[in-house]
Amino acid sequence: MSASPFIIVAIDGGAASGKSSSAKILAERFNLLHVDTGSFYRHLTAELLARMVPPGELATLQAVLPTLQLSTHVEGRSARMLVDGRPAGDEIRSGEVNAHVSHYSAVPVVRHTLLAYQRNQVDVARAHHFRGLVMEGRDIGSVIFPAADFRFFLHADPAERAKRRSAEGRQDSIAERDRLDSSRKTSPLTCPEGAIDIDSTHLTLEQVVGHMADLIAVKLPPA
Repeated sequence: MSASPFIIVAIDGGAASGKSSSAKILAERFNLLHVDTGSFYRHLTAELLARMVPPGELATLQAVLPTLQLSTHVEGRSARMLVDGRPAGDEIRSGEVNAHVSHYSAVPVVRHTLLAYQRNQVDVARAHHFRGLVMEGRDIGSVIFPAADFRFFLHADPAERAKRRSAEGRQDSIAERDRLDSSRKTSPLTCPEGAIDIDSTHLTLEQVVGHMADLIAVKLPPA
């Protein structure tokens, strides 16, 4: 009997489109490493804010970013980024980070800093004997893993996404973040050509996951 394939699942989309919830369930169902790249950008944002390095100070960013040591701690089925050995705390979900993360994410040197690290999560997944990885973000299927086995793009009506955030007890400038992320010159938020586009506005989480899981199961049976 041949060994099971190692697969890469890319899930892109705006805030509250269902990326994280879907990715977590798929990770559990297929024994994949779950990688939330949004948390990586939030962690870097919190670190740079603490160091009082604004996103507009390019020279300072170019000096500081190479000094940061990025590593990964696997917790259950989730990859957690460590910066200089420190895990992210609750501060990465703060209003201050929400207000700044898209500005830092638009800076090419910030994206370049995380590019190789994100791709290296494949090695992390293999080293921990996962059957693959499911990575969520805003440029996974277009930039990080354009040749992923499965590329999904989730979207939903802005009002519905705001309602979901409110139900979670979180405040997020969804429309403004989408505008900034979609209009940046480097790795903009967009549905990659050939990706499977899913409008989750009127779908339950179970329906969204079920659609993705049915496609994945053809190549990789559930664990």
